[in-house]
Amino acid sequence: MMKKSNRKELNWEQTEKLVALALEEKNPFEIIKKEFGLAEKEVLEIMKKKLPAEKFEMWKKKASSNKPKPKPIKIDDFDEDLDGKYYIKNKFD
Repeated sequence: MMKKSNRKELNWEQTEKLVALALEEKNPFEIIKKEFGLAEKEVLEIMKKKLPAEKFEMWKKKASSNKPKPKPIKIDDFDEDLDGKYYIKNKFD
């Protein structure tokens, strides 16, 4: 008899759906937790098995960077940048 792990095993179809969701969604971990009841760690394990290493790393960066975290927007940098470009453009007109 197989030892039953406390993690619920996904069948092939569910796994494919999970992978597709994870690749498409902005906050895959939240959505997958709702839909499949899997923790982030488990999602990462599945994705690591399913994707080639470099694709997994790219996805992981993207998925983790999209986790909602407050980020102050610095307007100043943006404006300075615009002014600089504008100035240079007009200088040569």
